[in-house]
Amino acid sequence: MSAGASPSGREAYRDLLVELMAADERLVCVDSDTGLFSGVDFGPAADRYLNLGIAEQNMMGVAAGLARSGRVPVVNTMATFAATRALESVKVDIALTGLPVRIAATHGGLSAGHLGPTHHSLEDVAVMRALPNMTVVVPADAGQARALFAAAVDVDGPVYLRLGRGPTPDLPDTAPAVRLGRAQVLRRPPGATALFVACGPFPVLAVLEAADVLAADGVGVTVLNLHTVKPLDVDALVAAAIGARVVVTAEEHWGPGGLGSAVAEALAEHAPVRVLRLTAADEFFPVAGSQRWLLARAGVDSARIVAAARRGLSGSR
Repeated sequence: MSAGASPSGREAYRDLLVELMAADERLVCVDSDTGLFSGVDFGPAADRYLNLGIAEQNMMGVAAGLARSGRVPVVNTMATFAATRALESVKVDIALTGLPVRIAATHGGLSAGHLGPTHHSLEDVAVMRALPNMTVVVPADAGQARALFAAAVDVDGPVYLRLGRGPTPDLPDTAPAVRLGRAQVLRRPPGATALFVACGPFPVLAVLEAADVLAADGVGVTVLNLHTVKPLDVDALVAAAIGARVVVTAEEHWGPGGLGSAVAEALAEHAPVRVLRLTAADEFFPVAGSQRWLLARAGVDSARIVAAARRGLSGSR
């Protein structure tokens, strides 16, 4: 794991968007006064940066209109506002019509920990995953944010890209290239008896740390980064689950409807195996703190992943 932190996922996405807009006249940036683009020079694309202010429902409608007119709008807002405040507009104006709107949702999960529970977003993956036509993507580091957004530009239909706020560690240099819609296999030791599945920066980091702990005890663990939660790479998931005695999922999200639910649903149909889900506790978190501290307080960290795997492998409840 890289010792230093790279730029944040939202910064990596922003910088690429500015590059792409200069070369692709279809792209339009629709902002909700997030501050992410303060001081940014859009160059020849300056007239395609639209700051509509704090009016999330309105901006989804504007984006849909732009998409209907042949543009590829990229909407910038906080995850909690995209998934709750503007949900009707996302559902009716974008998902229902299948228009190519890209929703870049920053401050995902607990990354706005300093702003309190009104700005935590622990339901957004479930909300967006439930909408027909919607592609849901959760990058694990800044490099993935850049690569997955680049691929998302040409997706046929709407995309929800969940980004954090601050810098997070890079994945190991040995990680294979990321591909939209395809699981990223981070570990696959021979004879693995457990499977860890995660999405998002700190959950992926946690499962890798947990896999190292178990490897030291002689337990082989396959590790998947399912960055594309919808459409889920069911084939890769099922292939990885074959031979596993337990599957442990980890995510920065409440329990219902998130990655763990998607994994459990797919395996129940195609390769039944015990699935233990590590998710944020079913409560609001009224304290301020760093993203990683809050996530551990919520119940998702490497120690709990190790404990869940050992419990599953032993057959205990």
